[in-house]
Amino acid sequence: MALLIVLAALAFLMLVAYRGYSVILFAPVAALGAVVLTDPGLVAPMFTGLFMDKMVGFLKLYFPVFMLGAVFGKLIELSGFSRSIVAGTIGLFGEKRAILSIVLVCALLTYGGVSLFVVVFAVYPFAAELFRQARIPKRLIPGTIALGAFTFTMDSLPGTPQIQNIIPTAFFGTDTWAAPWLGTLGSVFILAAGLFYLERRRRAAAVAGEGYGDDLANEPVAFTGERLPHPLIALLPLVVVGVANKLLTVAIPRVYGSTQSFVPTVVGSAPPVVQEVSKVAAIWAVEGALLLGIACVLACAWRPVATRFAEGSKAAVGGALLASMNTASEYGFGAVIAALPGFRTVADALHAIPNPLVNEAVSVTALAGITGSASGGLSIALGAMSQSFIENAHAAGIPMEVLHRIAAMASGGMDTLPHNGAVITLLAVTGLTHRQSYRDIFAITVIKTLAVFVAIVAYYALGVV
Repeated sequence: MALLIVLAALAFLMLVAYRGYSVILFAPVAALGAVVLTDPGLVAPMFTGLFMDKMVGFLKLYFPVFMLGAVFGKLIELSGFSRSIVAGTIGLFGEKRAILSIVLVCALLTYGGVSLFVVVFAVYPFAAELFRQARIPKRLIPGTIALGAFTFTMDSLPGTPQIQNIIPTAFFGTDTWAAPWLGTLGSVFILAAGLFYLERRRRAAAVAGEGYGDDLANEPVAFTGERLPHPLIALLPLVVVGVANKLLTVAIPRVYGSTQSFVPTVVGSAPPVVQEVSKVAAIWAVEGALLLGIACVLACAWRPVATRFAEGSKAAVGGALLASMNTASEYGFGAVIAALPGFRTVADALHAIPNPLVNEAVSVTALAGITGSASGGLSIALGAMSQSFIENAHAAGIPMEVLHRIAAMASGGMDTLPHNGAVITLLAVTGLTHRQSYRDIFAITVIKTLAVFVAIVAYYALGVV
């Protein structure tokens, strides 16, 4: 019964998300409904002490990233940089390679360390312009961005600085470059299969005579300047964000040390505020990089931006509020579900899978799917099961580097179910619904999940690491 309660809550939330209802409203309903059926006396404590605590904690850390990312994306749009990049891309690759162009831009940004959520805000304006000019249905944009940002550069490519590739290092004593050949092989499989799928969808739409679409929501504002800036100038803010993020990631811990403390007032005897820099250095780096990117756009295109900045920034902040609240609600839902007895039943049942790598892959991707979070599911799975994974791997002669890569890749598999925060953010930013675009996101999810098992087969068949 405990297991059925957890599965019912998950199914309910996926259903309402797919049908277009607000996750901000229904995530707590689903979570607390499961608590009611498990232990009614815990509803109020769970809501205040766990759901709201996790939700507010997420907003405290990440809302500035959402807001700055949204403003940055809006300025890219208002400045005409998005249209300039699109024009340059069409000249370089041609209209028929619009999907490849967007995938490569997303991949470069995420592999450079830019947050997945920031990539969504930054890339969408010129993805929409490129798809419109190439007469590709807008409904394919979420699947295209998901392939470039949520898959191989998130956790498969060796060295990626995304959190999904960093979490396993603490459990297996590895580094982010673990199992480079397996990661590269999995990345090639994901990219090739994903592009093949999306191109088939594009060709089918072209045969049916379907264009970009009409009466669509959240369409980028048309550029009204006299002429477009040079594509290299338009790319400069994106380069600034990527490079600054890397430099600040290295510099911030050196400047601030491991902790910083200050006394918040000179009146009374308030205790000092202590900030553990190691926990927020990466977030500070992204925020600083985005501020520099925004400054770069303003410096290069002040005139076209200034006339519409007030209206555009309001729209950007509104979008950031919606996206961050959606994701924070999902985070709270996952925390409550992970605290229920039924979740422990799932975790214990996964121990029965005999093969060490298959056991790890299924455990991580299942828990990521239930919680709706790649990093959340990965942290829970490794926190509860890493020791058994290590013991089984030692018995089978499997290197820790392989465990690292399989765990990281598996976390980004079934985490992108309809209730996933990144999926909901992506759809909200693009102005599309689950009905319109989730089919393509799910197809990319299936390809990503299959890639984990391709890597496992490659390890056993070829012995590559």
